[in-house]
Amino acid sequence: GKRGTRETVNHPGGVGILAIQNNNVYLVKQYRYVFKKEILEIPAGKLDKNESPLKAAKRELHEELGAITKNIHLLGEFYPSVGYTDEIIHLYLAEDLTFDKQNLDEDEFLDIVEMPINEFEKQIKLNKIKDGKTIAAFHLYNTL
Repeated sequence: GKRGTRETVNHPGGVGILAIQNNNVYLVKQYRYVFKKEILEIPAGKLDKNESPLKAAKRELHEELGAITKNIHLLGEFYPSVGYTDEIIHLYLAEDLTFDKQNLDEDEFLDIVEMPINEFEKQIKLNKIKDGKTIAAFHLYNTL
């Protein structure tokens, strides 16, 4: 019977891609303004209007890593912040990658980091990789 006020952010949704090849994970290192530092994370991006999550995942994989694959599968999805946004992030696993050149958006500045999967897991356990979608994707991958 009580009323409350909430501020919310409507979001079109996003994708994150755990890209693995030869026991290496491909990450991007990107300066994140809100934290005033570079963050290591999986390639990711926002859904375009009327774009399917799978199409967005393939697009972001190519834009950020310069990678193409036919071997891409949904790991799952999660709600990154249920307290104020309706955003859903769809997480994918991409393997059997073929590399081309990055095709970054004009306002994107990032570096590709290739890391052995055991080092990636260690960095997560040591709390050196803190990005939520990256940790969630690796957790879902470990449940396969």
